[in-house]
Amino acid sequence: QLQVVESGGGLVEPGGSLRLSCAAIGFTLDYYVIAWFRQVPGKEREGVSCITTHEGNTYYLDSVKGRFTISRDIAKNMVYLEMDSLKPEDTAVYYCAADRPWPSVDSMCVLTQAFSSWGQGTQVTVSS
Repeated sequence: QLQVVESGGGLVEPGGSLRLSCAAIGFTLDYYVIAWFRQVPGKEREGVSCITTHEGNTYYLDSVKGRFTISRDIAKNMVYLEMDSLKPEDTAVYYCAADRPWPSVDSMCVLTQAFSSWGQGTQVTVSS
């Protein structure tokens, strides 16, 4: 059974950086899409970034392009989200999700229903 566990959230000042980690448990990252979504109270969960573990192809939400970087370490079974130049509007609970890839990965990366395995979430707060 697929299981993913996030870590690395916290409180950071605007302009600061955080790195989120997503550990894959019970499966190897050979042929999956791993995604990061985020959610604030009262709003829908939105896709932030995702990566194909077999090719390393990436997708980013427009508002985080140039500031966030997703990467994977196959040997460690880990996916990371490096978040730089953080803004208050990045404040949210961040979730890691995993599933087998669709033919159109870009379409998949914005749909919560495309992913069957979800972590518990980690809070990121950007505030001075």
